[in-house]
Amino acid sequence: PILTDVSLFCHLNSHQTYRYMKITFEDRLSDSPYVERVWRSYSESGGLFTSIAATHPMMVIEKLQGKLKLFVRGPETKASIADCPADGEWLGIIFKFGTFMPKFPTCKLVDGDVNLPEASQRSFWLHGSTWQFPSYENADTFVERLVRQNLLVCEPAVNRLVNGQPNDLSLRSAQRHFMRATGLTHSDARQIERARYATILLRQGVSILDTVYEAGYFDQAHLTKSLRRFIGQTPAQLMDQHSPEQLSFLYNTTVFC
Repeated sequence: PILTDVSLFCHLNSHQTYRYMKITFEDRLSDSPYVERVWRSYSESGGLFTSIAATHPMMVIEKLQGKLKLFVRGPETKASIADCPADGEWLGIIFKFGTFMPKFPTCKLVDGDVNLPEASQRSFWLHGSTWQFPSYENADTFVERLVRQNLLVCEPAVNRLVNGQPNDLSLRSAQRHFMRATGLTHSDARQIERARYATILLRQGVSILDTVYEAGYFDQAHLTKSLRRFIGQTPAQLMDQHSPEQLSFLYNTTVFC
């Protein structure tokens, strides 16, 4: 439940803190090859928002009424309406595309999540051991520990397929590895990322026709259909800076080959 103004995602290598409606949100990049970025937020009051489609799995630590919970979340294949509770705090670790936890296969977490059991007020259970909840500052160290214990891995075939690079695997085998690691087909992942990219362009003031061309859609009708499915809004709604509708976390993305 993170509400952001995507027009602010222009300088992705800088540390940014900004405010959007009822949520104060902060994010940063990571030095870890397994992490896309780390974010944190808190809500001053509750309300509904649109949770948009996403391809990356993540870990989310939620703090409500002083109680901590940790969730492993899978990709979201369509937009949906979600509720943001008041006086909540969240920390998220977004994994690189193709990075996953073998104990919680991404293919089984699509449009869902798993809540890891609490061990104490400051720790949770994972793979028979207690782990302290990570913080915004030590998230990278936390991820390194997961990697050392083989609880977090990456699938090289995914990056090669996404980037159009040569692959020793057959196409069918590469697609099977892709689905196992990401929970998505290459086509579905590409459509989601393209819709997110188009949303960023529209929020930055790029015209609808230019967005159609830049994001690689056939025409405006194709763009509109995609955005309604994955983002939950039309191009015109996304361009309206005064629209009361709020979207979940959106950051600059790479359109697949």
